[in-house]
Amino acid sequence: MIEVEACTGGLESGIDGGEMDPRMLSPELRPIAAKASDGARISEADALTLYLSRDLNGIGMIADGVRERINGNVATYIHNRYINYSNICILSCEFCAFGAKKRDAHAFELGVPEIVASVRDSLASGITEIHMVGGLHPSLPGEWYIDLLDALRALDPSLVIKAFTAVEIRHLAERVFRLPVRETLTLLREHGLGAITGGGAEIFDPEIRDRICRGKETAEEWADVHRTWHRLGEHSTCTMLYGHVESAEHRVDHLRRLRDLQDETGGFTGFVPFAFEPDGARPALRGIPHATAHEQLRNLAVARIFLDNIPHITGYWVSLGLPLAQISLAFGVDDLHGTIADEKIFHMAGACTPVGQTSASLEKAIREAGRVPTRRDSFYRRISGGT
Repeated sequence: MIEVEACTGGLESGIDGGEMDPRMLSPELRPIAAKASDGARISEADALTLYLSRDLNGIGMIADGVRERINGNVATYIHNRYINYSNICILSCEFCAFGAKKRDAHAFELGVPEIVASVRDSLASGITEIHMVGGLHPSLPGEWYIDLLDALRALDPSLVIKAFTAVEIRHLAERVFRLPVRETLTLLREHGLGAITGGGAEIFDPEIRDRICRGKETAEEWADVHRTWHRLGEHSTCTMLYGHVESAEHRVDHLRRLRDLQDETGGFTGFVPFAFEPDGARPALRGIPHATAHEQLRNLAVARIFLDNIPHITGYWVSLGLPLAQISLAFGVDDLHGTIADEKIFHMAGACTPVGQTSASLEKAIREAGRVPTRRDSFYRRISGGT
C-alpha cells in the first residue's frame, strides 16, 4: 500500500518500477497487459476494467512498461514561469475558485508593464517558457493582448509563449477580435504565440459539463480550437479535471475523445490530468472528498496505457504534491511539468503545495525515483544536461 502525507512532503513508502511478470497481475489485467506489451491499442472496455480493478500495483506495472517502451528511463521537466494575467471572468464555473467578477475582493488584473517586468526577472534565471492563462475578461481590448505578446517576444525571441486555453481563444475570437478561430490563432501566432495550453477540457461529457461549468465551451468546441491549431502546424497539450461528479465511464469517454483527436491531427505533445480541489469550489461542489493518492495514480496509469498515440504523460506536481508526483514516475508518468513559479489557479482553490520548484528539487525527485532527469522544451524535446 502507498501512503503519502497530504501536502506535507512526507513519503512513507514507494513502489519500484521493474520488469513485468504477468503472473503478478490480477486475472482481469493479464489480457490488457499482453496488448500493452505488444504495443497494441486497448479498448474502452479495457480502460473501464483498469479503472474498476483493485490491482493498483498491477495497473502501475503495465503503465510503467508502456512508459519504458515509449520514453526509456528518462523523466523530464521544463524551466518555466506561470503568468495569470487576470482572474476576472464572465463565467462562474462551479469548480473554480480562481475566477472573479470585477467587484469581487479577490479580483485582479495585471498591466502589460508589470507582466513584462516579472518575465524579464525570470529570464535571468534561465526560463525557456512562459505559461500564461487568465479568465474571460469582459473588457480588455484586442490591442491589449497583441501589445502583451509583442512585448514578451521582444524580451527574448527564443522564449516560448504558451498561452490561452481553448475557451480563451474562443472568447478572443468571438467577443474581442470578432474573427473566426483560425484567423484569431493566426493573428496571435504572428505576434508571438508559440503554443496553446490544454486547460478547459475538464470532463467532456455534456451532462457533467452542465453541472460543473455551465456556459463554458462544449467538448466539440474545445476540440475544434485544438484541431485548428494543429492544422496550422502547431502543437498543444491536453488535460482532464477529475475527482468531482464524474464516473469511470466519463473518464474513459474523455480519454477516447482525446485519442480520437490525436489520431486525426497528431498535435498533442502531452497529457496533463489534475484532480479537483474541493476546498475552494462553489457550494454545489464543495464538500466532495479530494481524490486519494490511489485514485490519482490510477488515473495517470490508465491514461498512459490508453493514450498510445500521445507520447508524454505529465504528473502535475502542483496538484499531486511532489512526493506523489515522484511515485507517479512508476505509474506511467515520464514528465513532472516544470518549475512553474507563482501558480495561482490551484492555490486559490486550496492546494497547499509550494508555488514553485527549483530545477534542483525536480531533478532530485526524478533521480531518487530511479529515472534520469533531463530538461525539456515546451514541446517535450529533451535539452541535454539537465540544469
